Amino acid sequence: MKLLRHDFRPFFLILSAVLWLSSTMQGQFTVGSGNAQKVPDVANEGAGPLDPAPPKGITPEQIVRKFAAKEVEFKQARDQYTWTQDVKVQDLDGETPVGEFREVTDIVYDNRGRRVEDVKFAPQPSLQRVSMTKEDLDDIRHRLPFSLTTEELPKYQVMYVGQQKVDDLQTYVFDVAPKAIEKGQRYFQGRIWVDNQDLQIVKTYGKSVPDIGVDPKKLKKHPENQNLFPRAVTYREQIDGKYWFPTYTKADDNLHFTSGDVHIKIIVKYSNYKRFGSDVKILYGGNDITNNTTPQGQPKPGTAETPQPK
Repeated sequence: MKLLRHDFRPFFLILSAVLWLSSTMQGQFTVGSGNAQKVPDVANEGAGPLDPAPPKGITPEQIVRKFAAKEVEFKQARDQYTWTQDVKVQDLDGETPVGEFREVTDIVYDNRGRRVEDVKFAPQPSLQRVSMTKEDLDDIRHRLPFSLTTEELPKYQVMYVGQQKVDDLQTYVFDVAPKAIEKGQRYFQGRIWVDNQDLQIVKTYGKSVPDIGVDPKKLKKHPENQNLFPRAVTYREQIDGKYWFPTYTKADDNLHFTSGDVHIKIIVKYSNYKRFGSDVKILYGGNDITNNTTPQGQPKPGTAETPQPK
């Protein structure tokens, strides 16, 4: 997010450089850094104490390989579903909202089987101090419901930190962060919780990295390019008795702009999951291939509708 109004002073620029260097040295996750204990309350709501004991009957490396393989199935399956995405972003003065961005979108398919976003509700934004950037919108659409697949796994450090009860689930907990930051690429940095029965990710907490425009050398000349991103927790629920899909995301964070902190709150709700094509017949060469492939050539899902997320 970017500031709409700026009041940059030399003191803040110097302070910014110090804070940026400090956060780079201390906030960047590395194996053994001790970040396992630095998780705020928003990520621990409904969770019990963290038990650092190693898993029994399975190694952390085996858990990682298994959940990464299931994340491949998760992404493929979610591509065969439609859902409604309700986004609310608030700029707060203390705890009082002073501006809001709101968007309700149906993620659906057109008659050619192509995924489209059908915006149902999008009033004029009233955010007072920050603006939504392309990166913010991309994060909401693609990175808040973080998925760590077998293909993406080599890009990340993954460190086992213990076991923790989350609501009624017993989970294995891992800290993850990119091994390197490639120019023009965006990554996830934070923590994931893996159900100890299904070995699927059921909760994530973290942020998209890197922040943009925070290099103190460039910030002094172009403070308007500072683009910061909040930390968010995402919960998944089991859909169709098999796949753990994201149903709720929450961010409640202070963005440390050079001109001062801005309190941001984000709520994203994912609801009305339904398998695509329950009443659609697909013909190819005069033959009904509905139960074989979709128009994109992907395996055709079943036809049962999913229950509404709670």
